[in-house]
Amino acid sequence: MTFDAAIITEKGVTFVIIIVKPEILKHDFTINEARQVFSKFFPTMPIILMAQESATTPTYQGRQDLVKFLNTVDYMLLPWKSYTVKEG
Repeated sequence: MTFDAAIITEKGVTFVIIIVKPEILKHDFTINEARQVFSKFFPTMPIILMAQESATTPTYQGRQDLVKFLNTVDYMLLPWKSYTVKEG
């Protein structure tokens, strides 16, 4: 599995933003499923899921204080990194 994520520290909180497909954020079940999968790779960090449809503004899902902060930041300036992990 390969995914893009950015690890950020803001006001003493280190958290991870993970890019997911837009349809993931449309249902509580798929949101919870994604969180469960990614928490294996980032077990101690709050997880923010980010989706973006074409060239529109990104949509964030997660802790409201972190989402509020992210809505003030240009997502293109975040320290994105591609992760490849073995499944299973």
